[in-house]
Amino acid sequence: VVRRSLLQRYEHQPFISCLAGFYSCRWRRYQRERTEPGKCCCSMRECMFFPLLVAAFCFSLVFLYTWGEGKNDYNGFDWYNYGNLGFWFLWSLVILIVAAVLFTYVSLLLVLAMCLLAEGQQLYLHWSHKIGTFLVLIFSISSLFALSILWRDHRKTVRLSFQVTAPYLHIGAIAIMVLLAWPVALHAIRADKKVTQVIIVGPYLAILLFLFLIPLGMYSPCIREMGTLGPKPALIGHRGAPMLAPENTEMSFLKTIEHGGDGLETDVTISYDGVPFLMHDDTLRRTTNVQEVYPNDTGKAASFFSWDALQKLNAGTWFLKNKPFVGMGSLSKADQNQAMNQSIYTLSSFLRLADSHNKLVIFDLYRPPEKHPYRNLWIRKILDVILKESKIKRHLVLWLHNGVRSFVQSVAPGFQHTMGKKAPIEDLLKHNIVKLNLVYTDMSSEDIRKYAEANITTNFYVVNEPWLYSLAWCSGAHSVTTNAVHLLKDLSQPLFLMTPQQYNIMWILTDLTSAFLISLIFAL
Repeated sequence: VVRRSLLQRYEHQPFISCLAGFYSCRWRRYQRERTEPGKCCCSMRECMFFPLLVAAFCFSLVFLYTWGEGKNDYNGFDWYNYGNLGFWFLWSLVILIVAAVLFTYVSLLLVLAMCLLAEGQQLYLHWSHKIGTFLVLIFSISSLFALSILWRDHRKTVRLSFQVTAPYLHIGAIAIMVLLAWPVALHAIRADKKVTQVIIVGPYLAILLFLFLIPLGMYSPCIREMGTLGPKPALIGHRGAPMLAPENTEMSFLKTIEHGGDGLETDVTISYDGVPFLMHDDTLRRTTNVQEVYPNDTGKAASFFSWDALQKLNAGTWFLKNKPFVGMGSLSKADQNQAMNQSIYTLSSFLRLADSHNKLVIFDLYRPPEKHPYRNLWIRKILDVILKESKIKRHLVLWLHNGVRSFVQSVAPGFQHTMGKKAPIEDLLKHNIVKLNLVYTDMSSEDIRKYAEANITTNFYVVNEPWLYSLAWCSGAHSVTTNAVHLLKDLSQPLFLMTPQQYNIMWILTDLTSAFLISLIFAL
């Protein structure tokens, strides 16, 4: 009898050994203890720590989703860090990888814990995993807090993402509840008191009921009747095609045209001797080799360089060196050679290129700083280039600058006047505004419809991700400004598009299937 008892005690259990080994670093059976009926699944200390593991899982999941949905703005985030640190690095990609690794780590620990509970084993998390869990929890909470302070608009991006991902997040949440049904049912049945059973099962059923009914409050413009979807939004290349070529260069705009872009967006500055040229940054440091050619003037404002000095700079080698976008891919040898030979582009050449290909143009105008000879003449100089030098067809110009709009309307009738913020329709019509140019976080299908009824179209910037472009399409946007013309042009219909009937079928089948599986688990 003793021998049989010893054999039963040390019988080989490879599955439980692996679970306990990875979770507790207890690889031998005599180091483990089973949970007796009516007893707690772990010691008081472990009972206090298990909620921290669950919290680490939840917070890391929220941060991973939040940061993953922010991919549309990774370039802006990296550009912000470049301005503060002085060197270019893809910090956004590093954070995404770290978030994914940490979430995977705590997810595995949680799965191991659930499997051990299902096998009736007591929980004991090894001290090294406890430290790791604390680090994940601290990193996730501090990262979410930093995002809420430094990047407040990101919360709007996450809220927009729910409009297209909510139906699929709902399915994922239901699937997790089905997986949790087994350990919940097991411990509810083993509990020797009714009160304990209610404490275990009650919250589970409450959460499950909430998930079953939450689709009643969901809204998505991509859930719509067949035949009600509007036309595909036009694509305006943001500084050209900056994922394929150096931004604001001739090559970049040619790439946009090559991939079927409907318009070109850029930024206009004026040189010290009065030549309007294309440059987004205040200085030349990020997008030229100014450190090599003029090492003593790297911090000098771009507008304080003469045009002769600007022509000596290379505006393409930085692109090959820094690779400013996540997932850019590799360029062909011909494109690499072309990129290496790009120079700063003039406004006049830009407008002639757009006019020759019949493309819309929209640009941000930067007023020269104090003590610049053209500080008070810059608008006239730019209008001279538009009207006299380039002679672009006026209906192709989306005039955005609001400072001297009345003057521009008087000397250059025919421009499509565009406002950079929302305003009452009466005010927009009063100033002959025909288009709104809005940041994508201001996207609202109701506002788009309201403005469209007054013949005012909407353009949203900067829209790079297919899910965000799909949302703009479903919401009725007329156009978007994007870094990814080459990617978005291939979308034949919005992602996540479905009819209300299809969504109702998906919702009901998900709820019925999960209810059946959970009932079966509790019955067994």
